[in-house]
Amino acid sequence: MRKKKISEIVLAFGHENVCATHRSTLEFTKEKHLSRTGDCIVAIGANKAFPDFSEEFRENLRKPNAKLTITVEVDGIIEQINAWGSPKLVLTDPSDVVIRKSSHIDCRTLAVNADKSAKDLSRDLVEKLKIPGQNAKITLTTQS
Repeated sequence: MRKKKISEIVLAFGHENVCATHRSTLEFTKEKHLSRTGDCIVAIGANKAFPDFSEEFRENLRKPNAKLTITVEVDGIIEQINAWGSPKLVLTDPSDVVIRKSSHIDCRTLAVNADKSAKDLSRDLVEKLKIPGQNAKITLTTQS
């Protein structure tokens, strides 16, 4: 049986307070502001969050053994994160989208058991994300 791939493209922006030092999560948000305590947030002002993702994408992500590939592209630098979906995903938060290294699931969780968190991103990418208004393209591809 052929695996089904479905993608969502999220456009977001950098911010001067991006530090990307969180050890277990990585987040992007629709919020327009970022405090210095948001150490897992890598991009703000996202044009999409859970309510904006297609039902087909969300259903595919909730299948057992669904794989999620997250590609973050900023000014020619590309970083890939691999994670997993789960039948337990809620996918309802209106603004925050979180990728977790752990298996914890709440309304903000997009994927679990990721191979990278914010602190694992290349520092070259993070430096670009510290530029206010820097364009970031986040491609989410689920395969189940």
